[in-house]
Amino acid sequence: MSRRQTDSDLHRFTLWVLFLIAAISCCMAYYSFSVSLKGNSDTIFVGSSESWRGNEEEREGDGCCRGVEHLELWGDAMKWGSDFKLNSSEECCRACKEMCEGDDGPCLCDSWVFCGNKQDCGSRFGKPTSLALLFNPRLFNSTFCGNKQDCGSRFGECWLKKQKDALDPDWRDSGDNVIWTSGLVFGKGEGIIKLKTEHGIVNVKLFPDCAPHSVYYILELLSLQHCAGCQFYRAESRGNSWDLQGNHIEHAPYGPPYALIQGTVDAYGTVFKDIPQEACPTIRRGSIAWVGSGPDFFISLANHHEWKKAYTVFGQVLPEDMEIVEKISQLPTIPDVWSNVKVAVLERPVPLRFIRMKKSP
Repeated sequence: MSRRQTDSDLHRFTLWVLFLIAAISCCMAYYSFSVSLKGNSDTIFVGSSESWRGNEEEREGDGCCRGVEHLELWGDAMKWGSDFKLNSSEECCRACKEMCEGDDGPCLCDSWVFCGNKQDCGSRFGKPTSLALLFNPRLFNSTFCGNKQDCGSRFGECWLKKQKDALDPDWRDSGDNVIWTSGLVFGKGEGIIKLKTEHGIVNVKLFPDCAPHSVYYILELLSLQHCAGCQFYRAESRGNSWDLQGNHIEHAPYGPPYALIQGTVDAYGTVFKDIPQEACPTIRRGSIAWVGSGPDFFISLANHHEWKKAYTVFGQVLPEDMEIVEKISQLPTIPDVWSNVKVAVLERPVPLRFIRMKKSP
C-alpha cells in the first residue's frame, strides 16, 4: 500500500521541481552562449564548462604556471638543474618567475626545463662527456638524460634558462621519447606581438604560463610570410548592454549583440592541430580566446561573467589598442542565424596577420 503524501512530502517535491526547472534554464542559457560563438564550420562548438576541472583562479590570481610535456628547450643556463632540484614542473616555473625584477618586470629567466618522470629521468643520458664538450660547448646548456649507471637519477632537475629570442625559443627536441617538460615566462614588456589589420595594429600580450600550447602555435604563425585565410568574419558591438569599460549595464540583456569580434587563424597551406583546453579564466574586456579547440578565436569587448570559465584565454589586447577592436566591431554587417542564435557577420571580412615587434637595436 502506498504511503499518502504529507505536506512535508509535497514541499520537498515542489523544491525538487523548482530545482530541476532552474537547472534546465541554466543549461539552456549556457548552450545559447556557446552556440553564439559558432564559426564557419558546423563542428565549432564550445563544450560544457563542467568538463574543465582546472584551477578556476588561474590568471585571475597568480595560479598560472604551465608547460608543455615532451618538449626540451635550449638556452643559456641561469641556474643548473644538476644543482637545483624541485618536486614539480609548477615549482620550476615559479622559480623562473621569481627571477623577474619586481611584479611583472623584466626576467633574468624566460624559460624553464623540468624532468618530472622519476623512472625515465633516472635512465637517460644527460651528462656530456669531456670530449663532447671540447667540440660543442653549448652542451653545457642541454638537458637530455641517459644511462642511470653513468649519470644517476635526474628526477626533479629544474633548469632555468634565458633565450636569445623569447619569441623564437631554441627548441632542442620534442616527441614522446623526450622526458622533459618546458615552458616560457614573459615579464613586463616581453611576449608582446602585433595583430595587423587594415584598420590598425593591435598589440597583444601572450600568456605562455597559462596557455603554452596556444602560445607556441601563435609563435609559429610569426614565421609565416603571409597568413592567407586568416581573417575576422564576425563583428558585434557592445550595444546597450555593456559600458565602455566592459561592465554589464544593470537589467540590460546579455546580447545580441554579444560584444566581440571573431575570426580564424586557419592559414591556407598549413595543417592546424586542435589546441587542448588550457587555463579558462573569466572572459574580460580585451581577452583573446579560442572558440572550442581553434583555429577560430574571438576578442571580447566586454566582461562576460555570464559565459563562466569555458574558453582557453591565450592573450590580452593592450588597453590602449581596444579602440581599434571597437572600430572593427562597428563595421557593416549582415544579420545571420547560427543554430537559432542571431549573429552579425561582416559584409567584408577583415584580413589579419600576427607579426612580431621589431627587435631593439
